[in-house]
Amino acid sequence: MSDGAGSAPGALGTLGRVLTERARPSPVIVGAGSLCVLLVVAFAVSTDRFLTADNAGVVATQVAVLGLVTLGQMIVLLAGGFDISISGVVPLSAVLYVTLSNAGMPTVVVLVVVLLAGALIGTVNGLIVTKLKVNPLIATLGTMSVCQGFAFVVTDGRTVPLESAGAGFLADRTPFGVPVFVLVFIGIAAALFVYLKWTIPGRALYAVGGGPEAARLAGMRADLTKTSAFAISATLAALAGIVLSSQLLAGAPSVGADMTLTSITAAVLGGASLHGGIGGVPGTLLGIVIIGTLRDGLALLEVSAFYQLVATGFVLLIAVSMAQLKLPARRRRSRPAPENHVPDKTYERTAR
Repeated sequence: MSDGAGSAPGALGTLGRVLTERARPSPVIVGAGSLCVLLVVAFAVSTDRFLTADNAGVVATQVAVLGLVTLGQMIVLLAGGFDISISGVVPLSAVLYVTLSNAGMPTVVVLVVVLLAGALIGTVNGLIVTKLKVNPLIATLGTMSVCQGFAFVVTDGRTVPLESAGAGFLADRTPFGVPVFVLVFIGIAAALFVYLKWTIPGRALYAVGGGPEAARLAGMRADLTKTSAFAISATLAALAGIVLSSQLLAGAPSVGADMTLTSITAAVLGGASLHGGIGGVPGTLLGIVIIGTLRDGLALLEVSAFYQLVATGFVLLIAVSMAQLKLPARRRRSRPAPENHVPDKTYERTAR
């Protein structure tokens, strides 16, 4: 008992240091901002179609769809995990939305069912990671395969057209000319900003991802926090699938296959750490804009989609390398420092 009592103040002190350090914007954001400006200038010089109102609208729609899955990926990264299953949840949600809508179900009911299905998939991911102690990469890779398989089974490998015109309401334009889903994305981004900055569960994500042992010793429910992160990610991925089916007026089992790579790239560009506990909504939005700008500019220059994938991979490698250079110093500053020199074994015993 004395060991547990002695370690609690140390855990609280460590947790405070972790939260203070991890909540700060990553230095990578400065480099990302410079890269964004450089891309805008380069594409503006290369083609006169880039700096136009019509093209800005195209970029906004691309950013909104990618942004939904990237915000979810950022939440999981904050909690110290990965979500590879996005590339399976997006197409499965798209084909489910189209199939149920074509069956005559009310649009609101279909929307709720698909989002709940996404939340269930994310919860399963979280339970596999936290309760069965499976590596997040392996767990979500398996879930991705299952979801993709079901998407092909439901559609028999074919693209299914959306027969209900009302079901595509998310792609409808408002009186201001902005698609509905863009406004939905802005609202979700604002809600997540408030959630991470001013709510206890949101702050717990930083604590669990940045210092899991300190979080447990401070009485936080680390498993619940991490599971909720996976649930949020999969729910947003399901919403992205619904948006894509609304845009295309069809559901395809192959849609969104590259979402995992691009979402991780955008999140890391925005300052999220692959080691957990670092990141935020503003930086993530910056990363999303960079990827959207890069893709749009290359498309205007008529660069092949295959080379666009190559460029995205290079950007990911650069972003991870930049983050890795900053990691050692942050690790030293946020490393747990038990008070009264409590042995490591005592910490492990107390955490159990």
